[in-house]
Amino acid sequence: MAVVRWVSYLVSVVVLMALGACATAPPEQVDNVCDIFREKSGWYEDAKESRARWGVPVSISMAFMHQESRFIATAKPPRKKLWGVIPGPRPSDSYGYSQAKESTWEWYQRSTGNYSADRDDFGDAIDFIGWYNDVTHRELGIDKQDAFRLYLAYHEGHGGYRRQTYRSKDWLVDVARKVDRQAKQYNSQLQDCSEELEPRGWFDRW
Repeated sequence: MAVVRWVSYLVSVVVLMALGACATAPPEQVDNVCDIFREKSGWYEDAKESRARWGVPVSISMAFMHQESRFIATAKPPRKKLWGVIPGPRPSDSYGYSQAKESTWEWYQRSTGNYSADRDDFGDAIDFIGWYNDVTHRELGIDKQDAFRLYLAYHEGHGGYRRQTYRSKDWLVDVARKVDRQAKQYNSQLQDCSEELEPRGWFDRW
């Protein structure tokens, strides 16, 4: 009987690990926001809640996440190479869907009172992106529809944006333009599927 119980325990562990892996797997089609929301149950509602709370368009928040992590829950910055071959330290402690640094995440938790928020939780991460861009709007006066400038401030921080540190980083300006294009593409896609994604009542199914 002890052997049976042990085998049953191992099977349960394997099943739980498999379910956990499925829960954190990134979407299959990251370039189509409609496909993302169709695949990932609950993500559209989380995205709408962030928009309602912070006034940042869903398309922009999702474009930021696409750039930062490709929707990988446990994403981390790649390690630097020592002498070109040996894996070295990571350039920062950025982590999760939004690639938020630990100190910035703690600022978000204090500001919102959401102390249980996790960087590898989609709902928390997209709320963080909305919150940060709302702070950017209030601190720097950047329009919440301006994905290009919002991303520059997201990457460089508010102090860095004020100092215009991005002016010496042509690669970053190119990335910000890419994020802006992605946001516009997502916005166009949402025009076609947002009604479909809205939850329906029982009577609406007939």
